[in-house]
Amino acid sequence: MTSELFPERIETDRLSLSRLAREHVDVFELYRICSADDGIEAVTRYLPWEPHATVKETEEFVARCEERWDDGEAANYAIRPGEGEEGAGEVAGACGLNPDWDRRSASLGLWLRERFWGRGYSGERAAVLLNLAFERLDLELVWVTHHVENANSRSAIERYVDAHGGRREGTLRNWGPYGDEVADEVRYSISREEYERSR
Repeated sequence: MTSELFPERIETDRLSLSRLAREHVDVFELYRICSADDGIEAVTRYLPWEPHATVKETEEFVARCEERWDDGEAANYAIRPGEGEEGAGEVAGACGLNPDWDRRSASLGLWLRERFWGRGYSGERAAVLLNLAFERLDLELVWVTHHVENANSRSAIERYVDAHGGRREGTLRNWGPYGDEVADEVRYSISREEYERSR
């Protein structure tokens, strides 16, 4: 049974977010992107996953996204630029909102193909996922982290966290698994109160 907690599709001014599921995303197309897309090594450098080695790995990833959606554990979306944007309709990356219901909070996640960097898409999808967290799911806090050395993510996150009234909390030492290593991450958060004040 499919969870109705999360909207299957979200439209922004420049983006279309659709549920990351086989009915919306071609597994073979996603495998090509996640395994051999131009710049995939740069994309995954600061992510907890490496380029996919087989199409089965991609299929299992999509299946996990479907299962977590159905269980109300995560809302994962494929990101596509909208009409009028360069690369309109293509899968540009993926994002997610991961609720921790017991703590009334959620974390944000995002990755974008290299050729879609620098367009402000990170902040645009963050705005709609913050709205989802606070207005629809009635959560109290949204947080996000980045690898301590990831300057691009730091810049994008600082912009949207500041725009929505949030704050940098500090460095979490030895926090995130990255292949065979564990790295420091920087954490930011936005409370419901901060979000509402910033609107």
